[in-house]
Amino acid sequence: MLINFCIPCLLGLEGFIADELRALEAQNVQAENGRVLFSGDENILARVNICSRFAERVQIVVGSFTAKTFEELFQGTKALEWEQWIGARDAFPVKGYSINSTLFSVRDCQAIIKKAVVERLKSKYNVSWFDETGPVHQIQFAFNKDVVTLLLDTSGAGLHKRGYRPQSNSAPIKETLAASLCAASRLRPYHTLYDPMCGSGTILVEGAMMAMNIAPGLKRNFSCDRWDQMDRSIWAVEKERARDLEKRDCDFFAIGSDISPESVELAKINAQQAGVADKIKISVADVKNFKGETEKGTLICNPPYGERLLDIEEASKLYSVMGKVFERKHGWSYTIISPSETFEQDFGRKADKRRKLYNGMIKCQLFMYFK
Repeated sequence: MLINFCIPCLLGLEGFIADELRALEAQNVQAENGRVLFSGDENILARVNICSRFAERVQIVVGSFTAKTFEELFQGTKALEWEQWIGARDAFPVKGYSINSTLFSVRDCQAIIKKAVVERLKSKYNVSWFDETGPVHQIQFAFNKDVVTLLLDTSGAGLHKRGYRPQSNSAPIKETLAASLCAASRLRPYHTLYDPMCGSGTILVEGAMMAMNIAPGLKRNFSCDRWDQMDRSIWAVEKERARDLEKRDCDFFAIGSDISPESVELAKINAQQAGVADKIKISVADVKNFKGETEKGTLICNPPYGERLLDIEEASKLYSVMGKVFERKHGWSYTIISPSETFEQDFGRKADKRRKLYNGMIKCQLFMYFK
């Protein structure tokens, strides 16, 4: 059975996700602003949850229709085949948002959608009450210009929660964004990755996992792996498939450092938890003393900045230091994410390539130097 899916994502990551989905053998992949649509069977559903490095979550598209009145919302929702996914004992909470739509009250939309699903399931299961003690089937709705899309979340906790980072330092970079920086930098299994402001080590760990093709979701659970509507053996099959594709004997190595001893210890713990500690060396050091240990290097970093940890003046000074120690030389590339509009001026040279990305709600630029 072909199922339609949606992946909501950070703005700027749509292309990475679309390419990844095609590599995972998804069908009908279509990148849109802030989301990627695709189709596949239950194996693809499990595969994307287990293997996606960039997606925030995987949602089943139950249906989409225009609704300008609560009656249209009720009837449109009730007409959808909810029984295909929700059992008589399953929990099905509702949440969502409304943008530029006649029906703007989120609370009222929640109530109408819940009532419509209940009425549909009552008629299908011949019951008058749902105790909702079974597995959670989170219903999500997205209203945009009077068109509502109704979805079921299959992931549970966001897919950026890989399971290796139980603790982090202040303002950590999201795992999905860190993986995207590695992809944008064209990190390869034979590269040496550097992060001289590594914090809790997320970029180093995500780089190592990418280089060795370790699926990020192998050590966690998902909402839909408990659904009765899915063949649970599929999860074992897809996890085994992912393990078979690992390349742990690659030449990749990562070298990280941070001025904070506490962050360095945390980064070492996270690398150990992720199973990549043998590919990463981390030490305490100030970025002003940075010197590459190898002839070639791929440097990626997420320096502290005005809206994050440092004030704007301190961040400007830091960028100037980085510009001096990140020397332009053959075989080296530098990828730096920052929201600063004066970054290139502070750094001392124009980027060879720039790319817009969001770090949470903060609009950033990816400054890339490789010439």
